[in-house]
Amino acid sequence: MTGEESHQDKRAYPSAPLVGVGAVAIKNGKILLIRRAFEPGAGKWSIPGGLVEVGEKLSEACSRETEEETGIKVEILELINVFDMIDRDQDGKIRYHYVLVDFLAKPVGGEERKSEEVTEMAWVDYQQAKQMDLTKTAQKALEELFGGPVV
Repeated sequence: MTGEESHQDKRAYPSAPLVGVGAVAIKNGKILLIRRAFEPGAGKWSIPGGLVEVGEKLSEACSRETEEETGIKVEILELINVFDMIDRDQDGKIRYHYVLVDFLAKPVGGEERKSEEVTEMAWVDYQQAKQMDLTKTAQKALEELFGGPVV
């Protein structure tokens, strides 16, 4: 089984919503974005993040996931938003259902390196981010933080 298959098997067609976290990490006015290797959103740019583990606080999960995906340690500053991401297949069945909690974060250390879940990483300003092929969830987080639609 490939990394992608095992990743998708755990998350596709869940019996209950999954709780995910994301970090809008900002350094010197630039936002850390990653290009996703796996669904949902494979090939699109997004903010680093992932699933909350049992017994883990939301902020701890956000810090852990950011470091796992990017090598960058972050300090969580504040909540940006909480929202649903529900994706249906062509038959109308729920393929993915996440409750997503996004945080503003500041890098505090670590060394940049990509995990198998990430194909590229980039530090970009908001204007650059608006021109990128972002996931809907990343668009929503950036809109909440910076105000105004990401087109």
